Amino acid sequence: MINAHRYHHMTANTIVTPTARLIEIFSAIQGEGLNVGTRQIFIRFALCDLRCHFCDSANTWNAPNQCKIECTPGFRDFEIHPNPISLSMLLEWVKRQNIPCLHDSISLTGGEPLLHASFLQEFLPQVRAATELPIYLETGGHRPEQLMMVLPYIDSVGMDFKLESVSGEKRFSEHARFLQLCNDSQVETFVKIIISDRTDSTELERVAELLADVNPEIPVFLQPVTPLATSAQIVDVPIMLAPSPDQVLRWQGIMKRLIKRVRVVPQTHKMLNQM
Repeated sequence: MINAHRYHHMTANTIVTPTARLIEIFSAIQGEGLNVGTRQIFIRFALCDLRCHFCDSANTWNAPNQCKIECTPGFRDFEIHPNPISLSMLLEWVKRQNIPCLHDSISLTGGEPLLHASFLQEFLPQVRAATELPIYLETGGHRPEQLMMVLPYIDSVGMDFKLESVSGEKRFSEHARFLQLCNDSQVETFVKIIISDRTDSTELERVAELLADVNPEIPVFLQPVTPLATSAQIVDVPIMLAPSPDQVLRWQGIMKRLIKRVRVVPQTHKMLNQM
């Protein structure tokens, strides 16, 4: 397991300061899922323990020595700071972004934010109190133990359901437990499924059955993959191609047999150049 929660010992009396490794902090329009079109403060954490074939953020897989911090919301006037960063520093940077009435929520993204669960356990109560903004977790949905640590401080969860035929990852059992925890906690939850020309429809049927057993009211977003020049720069992985319109219509129909709300929404932030 990657341990993204590090401590600097300040004295011999075990006074410690929690730290985390970031990629960037910036203000932008959310381009995916239930919050599409809303303005968010994005905290992008470094590190990911998945290696999805379609990943367009492979730069988050490892922890860089530096992170980028936007000075003025939406202006892309980044400062460069060394990693890791302290809780107090991150809190101040988010407060600087929090211009009154501008943002709808704070997005925890990555990478995989739950690799920083111990840090988030301390950070989230403070940032909620300081900004009064809802907290939205974007996650691969495969770390239920870490989810339990932060659920009391989360307002909504966007969970990726990884199809093996598209992502190369086998995480069904972890996804099942993760989704049940979200539903039991009554936190607002939606599921995002990346689809490509290689999607196996039997996997979608299996996902729909699971969702129907947990809660058929959970919204599902089918997201056609954005083709990449190389598939996350992974050796021996074919280039990901978007599905055809006929495929998308058929797969939506398959899922709607069991799930009430199944939407097809591409990555709108890329259309708006909100990267």
